[in-house]
Amino acid sequence: MDFATIAGLILGFGAILLAGWVGGTDPHVIFGRWEALVLILGGTLGATLLSFPARTFFKGFFGGFKTAFVEIDFHERDVIATLVTFAEKARREGLLALENEAAALDDDFMRKGIQLVIDGRDTEIIRKVLETEVSFVQERGNKAEAVFTSLGGYSPTLGIIGTVLGLIGMLKGLASASTGNVTGTIGVATAQAFVATFFGILFANLLWLPIATKIKERYGQLLLLREIMIEGILAIQAGDNPRLLEEKLLAFLDPKDRESAVDEGGAVSEAGLSASSA
Repeated sequence: MDFATIAGLILGFGAILLAGWVGGTDPHVIFGRWEALVLILGGTLGATLLSFPARTFFKGFFGGFKTAFVEIDFHERDVIATLVTFAEKARREGLLALENEAAALDDDFMRKGIQLVIDGRDTEIIRKVLETEVSFVQERGNKAEAVFTSLGGYSPTLGIIGTVLGLIGMLKGLASASTGNVTGTIGVATAQAFVATFFGILFANLLWLPIATKIKERYGQLLLLREIMIEGILAIQAGDNPRLLEEKLLAFLDPKDRESAVDEGGAVSEAGLSASSA
């Protein structure tokens, strides 16, 4: 599980609960209005489903949750080390010597690229094939992000609708309220009416929009890794010097990450990547 996601949810919702407790908010007023939750969750999901094709919605929704809650380690430095090792072997023994190493790679994208090099494909063809795959990965990420961004946009609006419905019910109830208890009735009914707005804003800002941001960050990391692989694979085909290749690929990393030496024989790993990015 992704520690940052879990910790963020606990911290965010915990802060809300603590603030409500310190402020003396009656939990029965908030959590007793289960119909507000039904309206917010059902209405938000319904509006978002209406906005996208069913396939896009369900893949984006469930894939997005998996991307947000499952830890992913892209091992950029290990990928660079692997590419440098491949470049050294290719210069010594030729491209055909990489066949066994390519077959042992866990990453389908990198394995396909190395295999295209071994097969003697043209540089432009290799780049086109790999960049096409990258573009589709980016598209899937954009769709998943769009689903959760839409959820975050509709949720507060549904909260306002719920509040309006609550106020309509409150005004209707005033007609049957006793004169001596009108003030108390108005106070409780108004508080209950705003529960829907509370839940709408809460889910938007502590669940849907943060997940959308995390999806964008995850796919950004993946696209960076893919770009490193493309440049490394094409450099291997061109027979570039392994040391120059290493310097070239390290330029993709944060300056602090370039300071330590690259471990030789790194392994590619994308365990936990959502089904939508596979």
